[in-house]
Amino acid sequence: MSDDTRESAAARNRAPIWPGRLRSIGGQSFAFIPHRFLRAGFFASLPADQMRLYFFLILAADRHGISFYHYDSICSLLECSLEDYVAARNALIDKDLIAFDGSRFQVLSLPEHPTFDPAPPLTTRTAMNDRDPATIRRHLHDALRPKTFK
Repeated sequence: MSDDTRESAAARNRAPIWPGRLRSIGGQSFAFIPHRFLRAGFFASLPADQMRLYFFLILAADRHGISFYHYDSICSLLECSLEDYVAARNALIDKDLIAFDGSRFQVLSLPEHPTFDPAPPLTTRTAMNDRDPATIRRHLHDALRPKTFK
């Protein structure tokens, strides 16, 4: 394939699918997530509760990343318990993604590297079946083994 053909194909692939529905700021406030959030592993580092709270705070924030939502409103909108909210909030603070002063949140610029939560210890049979690589491999091997009928 020639360079001209590759460039033409790349230009077609980047063209909007639906040109009449292009996003624009249009004088409104807007939220953004840096592409590095995905490329550098921050997306993969957040469990579901932390991800939901982080994205909510991004959407609620002003141009400086500040938002004033009260925990009651956040819990109601995210349909989460107070305990889950506090755990997610504290984890995002520990991961250096947000700041909180008791009444205001600030979504911070991304730190240099993401922080991953340590894996919990495998202390039960269920945990071993769900998260132990060797046990999972054995289950997959057993499931894929050809069945012999007697």
